[in-house]
Amino acid sequence: MKPVAALFGRRARLRWLHLIIGGALLMPYFLVGTVLVGMAGGGEQLFSSLSSQLVAFALALPMAAATGFFALVRPLCVAAARALCGVPPALLADGPARTRQARMRTAGWFTLHLALGGIVSGATLALPPFAVAVAGLPFFAGLRDTGLLDGSRVLREPWVLALAPFAGLAMLVALALAAAAAGEVLARRAPVLLGPTPEDRLAAAERRAADLAVRNRLARELHDSVGHALSAVTLQAGAARRVLDRDPEFVREVLTAIEETTRRTVGELDSVLGLLRQDGEPDDEGAAYGPGLDALGGLLAHCGVPVAYEREGGPEDPGAMQPVVSREAYRIVQEGLSNALRHGGDASCPVRLLIAVRERELEVVMENPLGERPAVTRPGGGRGLRGIAERAVLLGGRAEARPVDGVWRLTARLPLTVPGTDGVREGRR
Repeated sequence: MKPVAALFGRRARLRWLHLIIGGALLMPYFLVGTVLVGMAGGGEQLFSSLSSQLVAFALALPMAAATGFFALVRPLCVAAARALCGVPPALLADGPARTRQARMRTAGWFTLHLALGGIVSGATLALPPFAVAVAGLPFFAGLRDTGLLDGSRVLREPWVLALAPFAGLAMLVALALAAAAAGEVLARRAPVLLGPTPEDRLAAAERRAADLAVRNRLARELHDSVGHALSAVTLQAGAARRVLDRDPEFVREVLTAIEETTRRTVGELDSVLGLLRQDGEPDDEGAAYGPGLDALGGLLAHCGVPVAYEREGGPEDPGAMQPVVSREAYRIVQEGLSNALRHGGDASCPVRLLIAVRERELEVVMENPLGERPAVTRPGGGRGLRGIAERAVLLGGRAEARPVDGVWRLTARLPLTVPGTDGVREGRR
């Protein structure tokens, strides 16, 4: 049954149809070739001469190849190959052929498809009637006298008449074999000629890298803004619950801090989610991606831990530096405060924060007491320090965090100037 399925099964029939479509597409080029041959030979015996038709066929193929250089030919060929040739979709390229190599491959495929399709289509039109006539010789005397089979004496020989039905059947099987072989050739060449070129693979890799960078950037923004707010609110709410009956004034201050924290975080969250609703890049980088160092006062006032803040060098206005540097420094401070809330030691000891503007870099140093108990790692947690390192590296800086002399020290150094942009769009890098 397998040989029969290979010749007449669904896949074989679809490939045969694909070849017939190729033959139909070849016809306009073949007719133009026929006209050219007729003009060269005076038009005598044009369609009755096999040699003239072969020349017209040969002239049609270069014209078909020239058509294959159009960019939109490839998606049409890919759609037909996926539907009719049984080629796995992942092996074929998507989109128009943009590069010279892709267009040359498409032209090669288009020419091969039309050449094989023209041959198989011509055989499909001509061979079955001839095979049926040969198979009917023993049963219909009139067939032996037709011009089609040239009623000669040999056709009346008994052995010829006995073999004629088998000969006709063999012709039909040979046609099916030829169609199956041509379809297999196309199916095997499709991934090579219609598959992605090295340039296509590079472009796809760049798109995947850009998409991944955008996802990572959004994940960092959500982690730092929402994660910090939830940590602060959770700890402040717990502290308020423990002294609710003893110190109403403290509880009132805590609730105010929670209100300010959540209000600020809702604004940051709306800004980050706004990136998902935009088709293009935002115009205002600072507003689009989050606050900068100019908003540091509000963060420190309601972060949930006391902070001893020092500033060295640089302009009086923290927002005067390059927006991307200011923004990333703010996020690093925010994540450092979140870590101090979750894993710090004595809550009465303030977190030390130093922001120093050097000649070419911005240095952020944060220190908080180490906790007496090991920090409990949350399921799926542990992304904060990695996010800090990613932010620093994307700007061309560096960051490290480790215990030093009984305190946990976070140090980040960022370049003051990011070449070529007023703000980093990581997804475009």
